[in-house]
Amino acid sequence: MTALWTSAELRAATAGTLAVEVAVSGIAIDSRAMQPGDLFIALRDARDGHEFVPAALAAGAAAAMVDHAVPGAAPLHAPLLHVADTLAGLTALGAAGRARSKARVAAITGSVGKTGTKEMLRLLLGALGPVHVPVASYNNHWGVPLTLARMPRETAWAAIEIGMNNPGEIAPLAALARPHVAAITMVGEAHVGHLGSVAAIADEKASIVTGLLPGGIAVLPRDNASYARLAAAAVAAGVGRVLGFGRHAAAEVRLLQAATGPDGTRIEVDVLGQRIALTMPAVGLHHADNAACALAVVAALGGDVARAAPALAGYAPGAGRGAAQTIAVPGGEALLLDDSYNGQPPAMRAALRNLALRPARRRLAVLGDMRELGAYSAGLHRGLAADAIAAADLVFCCGPEMQHLYAALPVDKQGALAADSTSLAPLVKAALRPGDAVLVKGSLGSRMAVIIRALTETNP
Repeated sequence: MTALWTSAELRAATAGTLAVEVAVSGIAIDSRAMQPGDLFIALRDARDGHEFVPAALAAGAAAAMVDHAVPGAAPLHAPLLHVADTLAGLTALGAAGRARSKARVAAITGSVGKTGTKEMLRLLLGALGPVHVPVASYNNHWGVPLTLARMPRETAWAAIEIGMNNPGEIAPLAALARPHVAAITMVGEAHVGHLGSVAAIADEKASIVTGLLPGGIAVLPRDNASYARLAAAAVAAGVGRVLGFGRHAAAEVRLLQAATGPDGTRIEVDVLGQRIALTMPAVGLHHADNAACALAVVAALGGDVARAAPALAGYAPGAGRGAAQTIAVPGGEALLLDDSYNGQPPAMRAALRNLALRPARRRLAVLGDMRELGAYSAGLHRGLAADAIAAADLVFCCGPEMQHLYAALPVDKQGALAADSTSLAPLVKAALRPGDAVLVKGSLGSRMAVIIRALTETNP
């Protein structure tokens, strides 16, 4: 098997020193997830990754990238790649991985739908040849270079997810990814507390087009209120072409029909004059929008859309992203919708609509705070009331911001309000009855996974 990185390539990419010859088969930044043969990169986060270098080497790491002396790892004998700064070293390695690749590359951003669209592209592009996408939502200053550094030499197609929390974060990552196609799934209120307005969010999302290779294509949400702003930014950046996707009559990739129910979602899409019909097991019309975006990306990359499209029959949301599972409750079973990974207003509304589609004795919505909304937070939380009332028989809330939603609900819709997910978990568990459907959703910082664990702890 061809090495992902040789010693010579590591030295050349990072300007580092490595006293021994190694062959690296993978890249790891977490010693607990490392595989034998990996290059372990000692990044600094909550803890300094250098603390874990000896354990990584003992577990079979081919080498470790470090930027200072490591107690317990003899520098004269251990396979240590010394660099000036490990994050900069990872970024340089990602840039080298992208530079040597012959893959057709797409970069995806958006207020919601990034990960779902990326996972759809994993299937679609995988039907056309060797594909590389991040294993999780690795879309930040270390996630994007890590994904690029992990890209196998034989990759033919790649989809890189790019996210942001603050202004100025997308453009440098887009420049690193150097995509042939840049896609924006949609623009909404996510992170409005940091950006200040939806217009500013649109401008930040639009900066992804600045990383496009010459002649690159921008794939934009034609139905979104920010479309004109996004398209103007793309034209100003000199993109080769703008492709709009959505239901709008002027969309080049037009969603002609979409229907969803408890068994999945059926769509018909006109992709540059070619009609594609397919069914996915994923429930919710937002999946239809993501599919239109993903098909537009495949077309923009030059892929065979008709050949790729049937792969979406295998698409279903993953854990924390709306995955459905049956759980045991006293006297029977209930349906759990695990959407605990993230929560922003557009995604929250989509998840509630998904809950409303589920056949159930009762529908319960368990909602945690939406983060990073700043001065808009109280109003955006209250603004979920109509969706929550329409979707759920009972609504359970936790966090200081969700109290605004809870107070806006009719008394007969109020399940319980708690300070945090740990306090709310036993109340939800006690309320569940056979035949119920329960949605659990909130921003990652709301720790809604605590409730998921509480509801599934008796399940295998």
